[in-house]
Amino acid sequence: MGNNNLMKKSLIFPFLIRGGKPMPLYTFVLAFVFCIYNGYLQSRYLSQYAVYADDWVTDPRFLVGFCLWLIGMLINIHSDHILRNLRKPGETGYKIPRGGFFEYVTAANYFGEVVEWCGYSLASWSLQGGAFALFTFCILCTRAQQHHQLSLT
Repeated sequence: MGNNNLMKKSLIFPFLIRGGKPMPLYTFVLAFVFCIYNGYLQSRYLSQYAVYADDWVTDPRFLVGFCLWLIGMLINIHSDHILRNLRKPGETGYKIPRGGFFEYVTAANYFGEVVEWCGYSLASWSLQGGAFALFTFCILCTRAQQHHQLSLT
């Protein structure tokens, strides 16, 4: 689940973006290192240390977590689609997204991401997953507040 999200964000999404602003190399390197380290922590825990009962995939924590993860991923993918198609070629400037979960929250893509990681945390029932869900919430909540302030001006 976690690797699926990281692959989507790092390998698929960048190739779907048209135009946009260039990203500073420093920001790219920090994000890259962070994703590599997070992927390592999640993978290492699941492959080396996690011990689950044989019936874990029928445990309510796993089932609810998987459903949350799937819902979050679908919200995230749909919201990214809306954002990618927000401007016509050559247009610049801030636009307020409409449709999907953008009708309920300012930053639906961030909301989907947080729901995804909370679902992963619950499904994996791990400290690493919980920590990453918490950090994701803290970081994306701050960014969502900045987007919300832009939408009010």
